[in-house]
Amino acid sequence: MTMTVRLQLQPAKLVFPKPVRLWTGKQIFSLILKPNKKCKVLANLRTKGRAYTSGEEMCSSDSFVNIRNSQLLAGVMDKSTLGSGGKANIFYVLLRDWGEDAATTAMWRLSRMASAYMMNRGFSIGIGDVTPSHGLLRLKRELLDAGYKKCDEFIKSQEAGRLQCQPGCTDEETLEAVILKELSVIRDRAGKACLQELDPSNSPLIMALSGSKGSFINISQMIACVGQQAISGHRVPNGFEDRALPHFERHSKTPAAKGFVENSFYSGLTPTEFFFHTMGGREGLVDTAVKTAETGYMQRRLVKSLEDLCLHYDMTVRNANGDIVQFLFGGDGLDPTYMEGNGCPVELQRVWDNVKANHPFRNEKPMSAADIVEGSEVLLNSAEFECCSEEFRNQLKSFVEKQAKKWSDIHEGWSLTCPVIYELERITLSQLIHFFQSCREKYLNARIEPGTAVGALAAQSIGEPGTQMTLKTFHFAGVASMNITQGVPRIKEIINASKNISTPIITAHLENDTDPEFARQVKGRIEKTTLGEVSEFIEEVYVPYDCFLLIKLDIERIRLLKLEVDAESIKFSICTSKLKIKPTQVIVQSPSVVTIRPPSNSKESIDFAMRSLKEALPSVVIMGVPNVNRAVIHEEIDKGVKKYKLLVEGDNLRDVIATRGVKGTKCSSNNTYQVFATLGIEAARATIMSEIKLVMENHGMSIDHRHPMLVADLMTSRGEVLGITRHGLAKMKESVLNLASFEKTADHLFDAAYYGQTDAITGVSESIIMGIPMTVGTGLFKLFSLTLRSKNQNPVRLQKRALLFADPSFHTNTIKSAG
Repeated sequence: MTMTVRLQLQPAKLVFPKPVRLWTGKQIFSLILKPNKKCKVLANLRTKGRAYTSGEEMCSSDSFVNIRNSQLLAGVMDKSTLGSGGKANIFYVLLRDWGEDAATTAMWRLSRMASAYMMNRGFSIGIGDVTPSHGLLRLKRELLDAGYKKCDEFIKSQEAGRLQCQPGCTDEETLEAVILKELSVIRDRAGKACLQELDPSNSPLIMALSGSKGSFINISQMIACVGQQAISGHRVPNGFEDRALPHFERHSKTPAAKGFVENSFYSGLTPTEFFFHTMGGREGLVDTAVKTAETGYMQRRLVKSLEDLCLHYDMTVRNANGDIVQFLFGGDGLDPTYMEGNGCPVELQRVWDNVKANHPFRNEKPMSAADIVEGSEVLLNSAEFECCSEEFRNQLKSFVEKQAKKWSDIHEGWSLTCPVIYELERITLSQLIHFFQSCREKYLNARIEPGTAVGALAAQSIGEPGTQMTLKTFHFAGVASMNITQGVPRIKEIINASKNISTPIITAHLENDTDPEFARQVKGRIEKTTLGEVSEFIEEVYVPYDCFLLIKLDIERIRLLKLEVDAESIKFSICTSKLKIKPTQVIVQSPSVVTIRPPSNSKESIDFAMRSLKEALPSVVIMGVPNVNRAVIHEEIDKGVKKYKLLVEGDNLRDVIATRGVKGTKCSSNNTYQVFATLGIEAARATIMSEIKLVMENHGMSIDHRHPMLVADLMTSRGEVLGITRHGLAKMKESVLNLASFEKTADHLFDAAYYGQTDAITGVSESIIMGIPMTVGTGLFKLFSLTLRSKNQNPVRLQKRALLFADPSFHTNTIKSAG
């Protein structure tokens, strides 16, 4: 198909010495959006690209995109502005502001042009693209030598006992953490050197920069260094008698012996490096295979329990029995499909910029800042905006106030010094009215329709990102050794409402969060401390006519750990422990010495009693919450101020909140059941929502908050936290066929037959089984016909009425207008 377009602009580039006029890429792209003056599409977009550094339009890598009235003025178009997903996408802007046709036409033009360009010019990769230069090889060797030297120093200092332990880590764990950090720095630096050495026309580099395929890590692995091979997030573990492979010395901790690959794919891997690389690769394959089954079952459970939730005509979300799960879907009754910015129906800044660019109203005088605020108040309080929620009106109000302040700053001194900016930023009454009308229209379009199967949508929206997650992922919560479960296992824990989760962590904020000494004191109050940890020694003492255990306390250690214990409190802890020791048996000799006599009326021999007591005493808890294994002080910088909080590894939320020095109102736990037992059902609901959101964010995904909200509401709708499992489902659902179509089919059917249960056939699964229309979507509403009766109870004959299209006058008009 040939197509002729009369272009309205001239080539912008003039190349010397032979004066040749050339088109720029930005002009070509502008033509894709708006090929001629007849085209009414005036798209506007300002956003950062993938390679953005600083300075907006003055960005050194030209990665700040500025499209004004469909003219690409600055920036390189890459995956962030052309690819799928994300709100900073030109096709998304076209879809939202100019409709489906404008977006699809622009996509069609771009794909036609790109394929024609590729056919004429070609795009391929050869061995020359990944051949390292001599300079790069020299730099790589220097980096490796320096890195290996540092690793050797770390190993020697650990063997000599000089390596300072990281918070919450043993010296072994600390060594692994510092070596891993050093080795990852080698690969990163080698990768950066690669990028500087490569020519801008290098094909892998073009793909990585634009985001079409591959990354900078792939390039550096091909050219410079493959890097550390990780298994379950750690270096390759020992397998062959204290070593990873028999080719290395026993107990060797050198980079090469624990899976560091210093070669690139270009130079080729050594046999041991190849073996380590296949170990890392195998983990990925197993992970993928297991993950498919895990996520598939998880999604099936979600869909099965949420399938019958749908939006009714009173805007409530109800299940098949008519029980209310949400009084208003998502709290605002808006459709997630139509959301623009951060779950909001209108991306206010973009609409504001769009109105200023498309509707300049040059003949009108600009308004003052006070007039803008006053005008917005009048418009928001008008009858037109009564259909909008109060939250949305408040958002609009605060946004306009912010813009008015910005305008007053410009208005003061820029009208004379910089008339261009003054003209661009001026705001007129017509522009303000147009802005509010656009926002209202978008809000009304975004309202969700009754009949929408919101449950199935929520289940799919949580289940689908699960397929993109890795199975064994750990996220370091600010501390090297404190792993928290992430990915699919974590989502499973949340929706199963597990009572015992794999990594329970309580985040405790402190009453004084700027003092590290105070944080150490509170840590000492929470963390479980045993007698053995604060004793220099525990000895059996035998003297004539007497024998006892002598406990020597390490006073210096107690002082350093900020523990609020002394000999008397230790005596109390020993007497209240499970050892059943009476206060008369324990004598405090001095602040650092305590003696304990064995019970005199014991059936065992004195010798046996002494030895069993000596073995049991070191494990007596003298301070802290018994089922808290450890607490780690987490340091973070907030507005230039160092702030401290505690990350507590354990399940006892109630005791942590009650600890002196902890700000109880700001404590949170990732164990939903613990939160429910301590703070109630509403807190549990909030925890489910925040935890699902956190897992998604840690994997670089974002889902609309309305979907996790619906799942959380369903799980907590019965007043207790019910998991989305066969047990939770049985308590949520009443339909026999629904339960039988999920799990334990024979059991449910047998029980139903035995007890004579009935099924009203109202849900989705039951309707499908029975082959009748389900009550979601267009099957939700029902038509009632009212039979008119006369006074003597006889039906009134209805008059036959002519159909609308049988009306002759209508028919004539239609023919005329068609003609």
